Amino acid sequence: MLDQGLKAQLKSYLENLRHPIALVASLDASPKSAEMKALLEDIAEASDKVAVAFDGDDARKPSFTIGVPGEPARISFAGLPMGHEFTSLVLALLQAGGHPPRVEADVIEQIKALDGDFVFETYFSLSCQNCPDVVQALNLMSVVNPRIRHTAIDGALFQAEVEARKVMAVPTVILNGETFDQGRMSVEQILAKLDTGKAVRDAEKLKAKPVFDVLVVGGGPAGAAAAIYAARKGIKTGLAAERFGGQVLDTMAIENFISVPHTEGPKLVSGLEAHVRDYEVDVMNLQKAVKLVPAKAEGGVHEIELESGATLKAKSLVLAPGARWRQMGVPGEDQYRNKGVAYCPHCDGPLFKGKRVAVIGGGNSGVEAAIDLAGIVSHVTLIEFDAQLRADAVLQRKLASLPNVTVITQALTTEVLGDGNKVTGLVYRNRETTTEHTVELEGIFVQIGLVPNTEWLAGALALTPRGEIEVDAHGRTSLPGVFAGGDATTTPFKQIVIALGEGAKASLSAFDYLIRLPAETADAAQAA
Repeated sequence: MLDQGLKAQLKSYLENLRHPIALVASLDASPKSAEMKALLEDIAEASDKVAVAFDGDDARKPSFTIGVPGEPARISFAGLPMGHEFTSLVLALLQAGGHPPRVEADVIEQIKALDGDFVFETYFSLSCQNCPDVVQALNLMSVVNPRIRHTAIDGALFQAEVEARKVMAVPTVILNGETFDQGRMSVEQILAKLDTGKAVRDAEKLKAKPVFDVLVVGGGPAGAAAAIYAARKGIKTGLAAERFGGQVLDTMAIENFISVPHTEGPKLVSGLEAHVRDYEVDVMNLQKAVKLVPAKAEGGVHEIELESGATLKAKSLVLAPGARWRQMGVPGEDQYRNKGVAYCPHCDGPLFKGKRVAVIGGGNSGVEAAIDLAGIVSHVTLIEFDAQLRADAVLQRKLASLPNVTVITQALTTEVLGDGNKVTGLVYRNRETTTEHTVELEGIFVQIGLVPNTEWLAGALALTPRGEIEVDAHGRTSLPGVFAGGDATTTPFKQIVIALGEGAKASLSAFDYLIRLPAETADAAQAA
């Protein structure tokens, strides 16, 4: 099952096992079961601390459990955890075998303190870059707390189950039989939903923090670069982010990051976070900013109000809130979100195997999505508002070569149709003839660009009609002491490499602003 390279890597990883583990498989006569049997035999061969048995009686076949001999297993995989999930498998083996997880001690204590019995099920797809974070988080929690169990289920392999449970987006997490959440989640985010008192405790800690020299708002590439450049100057730096990594976490292939021919969003974000934490940066993740209260006078203290109720203070700010997927804004879109309306073709595409789907948008993202989906679904209808596609010529040529793709231009999507449970079609209007047409389908993937996350800044500083933060060549905003960088600003071309540079520039401008403050003003700000 595994090639020699993977076998060698696995053998080296499993040398970290501290005690024996047991794998128990439930198989049938299917080819996938044969593959799973081969995979488990390869794992057992890699370490004498691994025992494998094939006498499991789980109703899901193929599946297997990971546990400690003599104890009930608390981790299960239904389907082959390969692709993005191979790392999840290796981590589950190590952690079940006593290798300590790489999380903060207070997080471990919070998991141990959870009161209740929690049976989690996560539906994933092997092409989903968001799923491993959720699978790994819940597996870890199952290892730490004996009252938690988790099963990771390949939705593409168990399609009947997916349809019966109306799962139309991954990752989807079920807790004790009820939908718990969808989308990427970290251990901290899951704990925040289970332990509601933690948010109150965290807010009290945040309120007690002293005034920062530079407070970065946003944890994407621009925010990470800004925090690093500020910390390197030796000034007190904080970073508050709703989700460290931002939009990059949802990006699959990255092939234009100079000096790195190919990487993936989650891998890049992991590197950014590790780099930030190499410095004395106070990282405050899972903290959503809801209001900017400007300083009353130049050189004064700015305040950022958080959704938790806490307020952070700083002499200067670097705003890097990033952007999110733009919605169509038509009837039915919100009602059928994650019920056929999706925004990540890599994540959710496998759930629509053999079905009919539409892609909205004819730029690079839309055409790339249509190309990827064409290899999975029965038919793709690409709908573009303009008279022609806007994607690169090489992508358009590839799209035109695919037999199961229809391209419709000059089309405005006006409604998403559904039966109350899932999408059944869409309506579009021909912009030239004004006639309306209905397309019957099961899925709609929206790829029409980004919208800046700046609603909370309205009225505090100058924004364009599109909601972008107005900045000059130095990253300065309309407020003294407030700078900005990244996709939420007027800087053209929304690219990772540009966001990194703009974040660094905004941070250097903030430092330049601070060193030019009169001494008495700076002292007053520090005492505020």
